[in-house]
Amino acid sequence: MWTRNFALYFGARTISLLGDAMMPVAAALAIGQVYGIAGVGYVLAVWTASAVLFILFGGVLADRLGPRTVMICADVVRILTQGTVAFAFVDGAPPYALLLVTAFASGTAAGMFEPGVNGMVPLVARDPQRANAVLKIAEAITQLAGPALAGILVLTAGPVLVYALDAGTFLVSAVCLLLVRVAVPRREPADVLSDLRRGWHEFRARSWMWSVILVWVFWGVLVVGPYVPLSSQVIGADYGWVMAALGLGTVAGGLVAIRLRPRRPLAAGAVALSGYVAVPLTVALGSPLPVLMAGHVLGGCAWAFWSVMWSTSVQTQVAPDVLNRVSAYQVAGSVAGMAVGQALAGPAALLVEPRTFLLGSATAAAGVVAALLLIRPVRELGRRPVPAPAGRDPHVARPPRRDRDRR
Repeated sequence: MWTRNFALYFGARTISLLGDAMMPVAAALAIGQVYGIAGVGYVLAVWTASAVLFILFGGVLADRLGPRTVMICADVVRILTQGTVAFAFVDGAPPYALLLVTAFASGTAAGMFEPGVNGMVPLVARDPQRANAVLKIAEAITQLAGPALAGILVLTAGPVLVYALDAGTFLVSAVCLLLVRVAVPRREPADVLSDLRRGWHEFRARSWMWSVILVWVFWGVLVVGPYVPLSSQVIGADYGWVMAALGLGTVAGGLVAIRLRPRRPLAAGAVALSGYVAVPLTVALGSPLPVLMAGHVLGGCAWAFWSVMWSTSVQTQVAPDVLNRVSAYQVAGSVAGMAVGQALAGPAALLVEPRTFLLGSATAAAGVVAALLLIRPVRELGRRPVPAPAGRDPHVARPPRRDRDRR
């Protein structure tokens, strides 16, 4: 698996994830000191909204130009935005309008970058499942290291260095991607609206895919979205240890996914996902720290295994020439639900005690698992090592080639 192309892509993806993980903490600490909590909230909201808004166009461009090209351009934009903010902090408090503009540009670049993540894996790795598992492990590590690094740098060296380092992570990512050599499938020329319609048609034609995303909206709104704001309030000072346990479980789940190859990956992933019920449940029950950490290790392992099974299914079941557009639709659906859940966490906490709400989240998580297993296309989807060519029925075998020198 560790070919030159995959090693470069792994480096690009890992360092880019580190930059993404640093950004929210850097913004919260650096911008919060100047403009307060509301100022931070608006900046992060602009970033998220622009990412969701432009993710579909990112899928179109990635299918037209190749995911590598679009991802490099997105990294270049983020080098400029983060570098601009770093320079603005040199003179003290940067103008708030500048922070909003750079957040919009950076979020747009993140939205353009994201669809290519799925599209690149089959181009650089012959074994997508192993590649996804290794990338999931790297993501878990960066989610632990990024916030800690950003917090330490803001407190010890100030916002200039942390934003400059954030820009540097995207520079390294762009250079690594520039060195990757992959062949991009050629496509027939079409306008943007036709490309979007084709991507929607391909997404809608796969009942297993849109069924999962439909269920996943409830997962985002009721389980994942409100979890961080509510659980951090309930757990208190031990929250860092609990998040570390969640990261450790994610690494373990990635290691399991490297070795275990179920015949029906989504069914196996859904069964494994039942372990995530322990995450909100242990918090809701007010469990002691060792039980909290054990529950989060189990939940992290369950989440990572499902994620690898899902990503691998998308990459191997969708034709290469539409993979980025289809990925854009499924990512947009997933992120939208989580964003709604994050926005509703505050109002919900005023109406319902956080532990009661988290108990409901545990019930909703169990309901999501049951719903996934009750959907027949999801339950019966099998493995496919190579995606079918575009425009061809994947269930119809190709006719054998005739002898070239037939007489």
